[in-house]
Amino acid sequence: MQRWSKLFIPTLREAPTDAEVASHKLLLRAGYIRQLGAGIYSYLPLGQRAINKIVAIVREEMDKIGQEFLLPTLNPRELWEESGRYEVMGDNMFKLKDRKGAELVLAMTHEEVMTSIARNELRSYKQLPQIWYQIQTKFRDEPRPKSGLLRVRQFLMKDAYSFDIDTAGLDKSYDLHDAAYRAIFTRCGLEFVAVEADSGAMGGSGSQEFMVYTEAGEDLIASSVSGYAANLEKATSQLAPVEDLAPTGDGTPELIHTPGKGAIADICEFLSILPSQDIKCVAFMGTRSAHPAGEPLRPIVAFLRGDHQVNETKLNAIAGTAELRPMLPEELALYIGGPAGYLGPIGIEQVMTNGSLNGLKSGKPLDKLKGVSRENAGEGLKTIVVLDPGLAGRKNLVAGANKLDHHFRNVTPERDFSTTLTADIRNVNEGELDPIGGQPLRLGKAVEIGHIFKLGTKYTESMGARVLDTNGKEVTPIMGCYGIGIERILTSAIESSAAKFAAAGNADQYALPATIAPYQVVVTVTNIKEANLLVEGEKIAANLSDASIDVLLDDRDERAGVKFKDAELIGVPYRINIGKKLAEGQVEIVDRLSGTTTDISLDNITAHLQSLLTTSN
Repeated sequence: MQRWSKLFIPTLREAPTDAEVASHKLLLRAGYIRQLGAGIYSYLPLGQRAINKIVAIVREEMDKIGQEFLLPTLNPRELWEESGRYEVMGDNMFKLKDRKGAELVLAMTHEEVMTSIARNELRSYKQLPQIWYQIQTKFRDEPRPKSGLLRVRQFLMKDAYSFDIDTAGLDKSYDLHDAAYRAIFTRCGLEFVAVEADSGAMGGSGSQEFMVYTEAGEDLIASSVSGYAANLEKATSQLAPVEDLAPTGDGTPELIHTPGKGAIADICEFLSILPSQDIKCVAFMGTRSAHPAGEPLRPIVAFLRGDHQVNETKLNAIAGTAELRPMLPEELALYIGGPAGYLGPIGIEQVMTNGSLNGLKSGKPLDKLKGVSRENAGEGLKTIVVLDPGLAGRKNLVAGANKLDHHFRNVTPERDFSTTLTADIRNVNEGELDPIGGQPLRLGKAVEIGHIFKLGTKYTESMGARVLDTNGKEVTPIMGCYGIGIERILTSAIESSAAKFAAAGNADQYALPATIAPYQVVVTVTNIKEANLLVEGEKIAANLSDASIDVLLDDRDERAGVKFKDAELIGVPYRINIGKKLAEGQVEIVDRLSGTTTDISLDNITAHLQSLLTTSN
């Protein structure tokens, strides 16, 4: 039992004006956190208690499948150069020098350190599999810190790494983490969904994110009642049939004058067609790195339906690039031959013949791709042309003519122009049908709380980790990587609860799940000047504490209304009001998770609370 009168709980009546999302406002008002700098927060006692409870749950579930490490945040630059990620991480990574001039980094994640341990210590298949994890502070030089703990520069993360002899072993390690994550998030009281995801800078193949739906999220998720769920960066859908236009003239591309009709909406109105009957052209320059430093730029042109939008993550994966930027006017003229608003597919030269995608799929360096070299990079570099499947099999479409104020009618893909490849490069739209059950997709914002990857040999290969297999042959171990954002569990829980309270007409309120709340119950003595109320409150709190219930006794000399509001503000899920009903041998128990209030006799308080906690857990 702890006494509110002795604790440091600096609640605020109003949130700072720069606090945007609900969790940021409430964490500040409840006295969980205070801001030290942009994206840098101090955790006050209530915040630290909640974080410690989350960490304890994570550790308990991870100890069932792995072993805990604690690795240094300060890493030598050379280690990250071995994996090739020093340049890839770019300005997102904090970099510094020691007094002797040695270059160091503050680790954003620990694949490199774990792999260095594995290559020095693991020698045989007999030592595999291994699952190693840690719960530790990470650093990221976030360019735009915002939304409180959702986008910060210093954060707490559980990161785990598996080492297996083969893909079958990796599959098992991956499944163990999938099960552990579901147990962790369930115990933390979160309503989550596991979605197919993109691996990004982490590399690897299989990738799954665990997401919580909330308007504070920056990710978009597509899901359906069929059980399909995917991040927008990976989501696919079935397209309903659309009507093609009837041919004009002899059915071959017909040049037409379209003065001032560079926008899709304008050309559709001018020709009385639908956006789905127009070919949209989107042109980019791509590089392998976010900081190319003289690396050749790759011209990439995407063609898709006029009512669809390019998904740049998908396009990067297809083209083997890391970053895209729109082509400049002079680049449009060089690589496509037309002005913005009138770009089209006819006449563009491709870097390779249709179907020859080996180099692109493998992500080989640009100078290793067929037909491309450092010497022909730049002005002489040919263009990758990608056709979205939404245009496959279509005919008699409208497209830009690469000539100011002109378009073509009767454009038919593959007949009138060739492409490097056909691949899904678009964002799915609300209401399209999911690919597994044919049910309408719903798009919603979400916060990522965990992510698991099948890394393969990306790090063990580049860093020279080898073990002997059952035949005595030297092989490269295969890795997995598995992360959880500790603070994101807390913020997601607050966001979800605050949204439910707001929907019920109770703005700026929330209640944390009992498993992660700083206290499970607060015993509120409505008037400490009445000695019998205070004595009974202390007795009840002591009994609850003896029953291993985490209890806070509000023994402050404040008005009852102030105490009630403060108890709500700090998110404690259950409150026991010690007041006038004590004369009848009863107290009020407020269940803020269900929104109910119950009168309970003194003899039944502990049993009733235990029942509530068991049900909520």
